Amino acid sequence: MKANGFAGRLRSFKRMNTLSIAALALCLSFQAPGLAAADDYRLGVMDKIRVRVAEWQTAEGSVRDWEAVSGDYSVGAAGQISLPFIGELPASGKTTSEVADEIGKKMQQLFGLSDRPSASVEISQYRPVYMAGAIQSPGEYPYAPGMTVLKALSIAGGLKRADGQRFARDFLQAQGDGAVLISQRNRLLVRRQRILAQMNEKESIEIPEELKSIPDIKQLVDSEAALMHSQTAKLRVQLSSLADLKTLLSAEIEALGKKSETQTRQLSMVEEDRDKVNSLSEQGLALSSRRLAVEQQVSDLQSALLDIDTNTLKAKQDLNKAQQDQTTTRNDWDAQLAQDLQDTEAELDQIALKLSTSRGLMAESLLQSAESASMKNGDGENNVAYSIVREKDGKPAELAASENTPVVPGDVIKVTVKLSQPAMR
Repeated sequence: MKANGFAGRLRSFKRMNTLSIAALALCLSFQAPGLAAADDYRLGVMDKIRVRVAEWQTAEGSVRDWEAVSGDYSVGAAGQISLPFIGELPASGKTTSEVADEIGKKMQQLFGLSDRPSASVEISQYRPVYMAGAIQSPGEYPYAPGMTVLKALSIAGGLKRADGQRFARDFLQAQGDGAVLISQRNRLLVRRQRILAQMNEKESIEIPEELKSIPDIKQLVDSEAALMHSQTAKLRVQLSSLADLKTLLSAEIEALGKKSETQTRQLSMVEEDRDKVNSLSEQGLALSSRRLAVEQQVSDLQSALLDIDTNTLKAKQDLNKAQQDQTTTRNDWDAQLAQDLQDTEAELDQIALKLSTSRGLMAESLLQSAESASMKNGDGENNVAYSIVREKDGKPAELAASENTPVVPGDVIKVTVKLSQPAMR
């Protein structure tokens, strides 16, 4: 009876162990809501997994929870996960079941366990997908189970279709910039004509035929003509002042020359008188006072003549300086006109380049605006091409795709919009 009772208890204990193991397996195989079954999914870099490890201890008839090993882990750049006690464990290219089996084997070997721990590995976050090409917001996006190309495209904001309003705005901006540049060019052209008129010493500005049809040409010409007359009048005043100074100095030099001639004649007469007085003084017929007076008169005349010569020399120096100032003023004027002409030509070249760019932008805006209206081909279908760059055998490969093509984590989805070409006529 005792033997039968012991056998019954043993069978009951085995049934209880079987139920506990089944319950444990059911618990470990539970998948988090929203995550797809990962039986055939191969892990890759940036995938995040959740690991749970438990061990059925036959001797004690209880379940031991390995909390030290359980937790969330990321697949690193080397394709491995790092677990406590176990260390680095290869994960890239393996399924969650394979990783779970490897964890159980490693723990059994490491700790010398009689029963292999049961590990559960589930994906907590898939590695992202990447959107590139003609879409509103290219970049990196989280993967969701059941994602297709169309779903990924909707997350990225949809196709980057041509914006007619934006093209119209770009056109208007380029058109406004072009109008400003044309106005600047017209002003520079009139300025160039004014400079040429000044260089040729003309009294008026000659307007080319291409500028006569400009609405505000009279205003531009009047402005430049006023500047020309002001500058010319200033130059004439400077040159006239220098010419008057030269005339004055020339007259002064002439007057000093005549005064020198007079003083020279007087000196000659006084010197003759002095010679006579000296002769009489030697004969005792003239007083010494008379001789001294004559000598004083000769000395005064010689001093006056020396002052006249000095003043004449200074006047000639001033005349040379006035002549030099007149030449320098004229040369500076010509040099300034040449520099102004060169600067104006350079600005005209820059304006021409900017105008060319502005007209190119206007043409491009019109073309894109027209193309934006033809995003569909003649059959009414979108001219949009999809492709997926997916890693295969360690190498990236580009695959043709459609809107309903399934996407896997790590895919790069390329979207290309082929604008229809206008028909040749």
